[in-house]
Amino acid sequence: MPTASPFEPGALRPRLPSPVRRCADERFTRRGVRLLLKRDDLIHPELPGNKWRKLAPNLRTAIELGHTTLLTFGGAYSHHLRATAAAGRLLGLTTIGVVRGEELADRPLNHSLAGCANDGMRLVFLDRATYRRKGEPELLARLAARFGDFYPIPEGGSNAPAVRGCAELGRELRGVADVVAVACGTGGTLAGLAAGLGPGSRAIGFPVLKGGFAEREVGRLQEEAFGARTGRWHVEDGFHFGGYARLTPELRAFADDFADRHGLSLEPLYVAKMLYGLTALVERGAVPAGSTVAAVVTGPPPAGPPEEAGPGSGGYPGTSGLSSR
Repeated sequence: MPTASPFEPGALRPRLPSPVRRCADERFTRRGVRLLLKRDDLIHPELPGNKWRKLAPNLRTAIELGHTTLLTFGGAYSHHLRATAAAGRLLGLTTIGVVRGEELADRPLNHSLAGCANDGMRLVFLDRATYRRKGEPELLARLAARFGDFYPIPEGGSNAPAVRGCAELGRELRGVADVVAVACGTGGTLAGLAAGLGPGSRAIGFPVLKGGFAEREVGRLQEEAFGARTGRWHVEDGFHFGGYARLTPELRAFADDFADRHGLSLEPLYVAKMLYGLTALVERGAVPAGSTVAAVVTGPPPAGPPEEAGPGSGGYPGTSGLSSR
């Protein structure tokens, strides 16, 4: 059997399909609902969960087109930036991370961005107004003039190849669960998951950002990837706890309690919010008795020290410009 090239995503040796494990939680069992955990956090130690599923198709496309540099976007605590930086190191590709918040260039790097830098990612800091134009050709042309040829990956890694990659997650759960729950950031994972599920199953997305735009974005991504809205899915907008990177005492207490019950520490910004919301729906009777529910654990808790995650931690306002380090 030929050895995979170091420039092929398969050389990263993912653990697929990811395991599905029973989770005996009395809050579910007393309602007649069986809870499963889809452990996508175990796919790869450095590219876990939906990051692998979304990045792998983009990496393959970049390599097939002959690109050796990846450029992508994210906030100061972006899991996507971390995964892209790790993929670049492991595959020998150059990576550039465009970060929301120009003034961060003059501050000590937080643990997340320091990890990106340690993996060789060049960090570029944009003010919020400029960052909002991240998909416009003019800004991409400015970046290309500065850094040369690169393969662009959108914020969160969500584009048509990524959505098609996440459809495999749904296929892995066909016949396993009636309902599948997943956290939503940019919406690509839910878009693909719902398309891959069988006709008897439905997906629920729990947005971690406020604004009520998740349903529109998931629909747009499905149209881009498959030509139409696909599968049975909806979003539950009431469990973002104030927005991205916002953690409340109530959410922290839930995550601590879950860890005590099941020996599994939850990633706080996505997974804890999803499981909190799913538990609330089950307890209020929104999931019929006799159902099997699979909760997708999209990533592990951060390996570094706890960080303050309050207003603006995903990015900061600043003045117009483009700074890097």
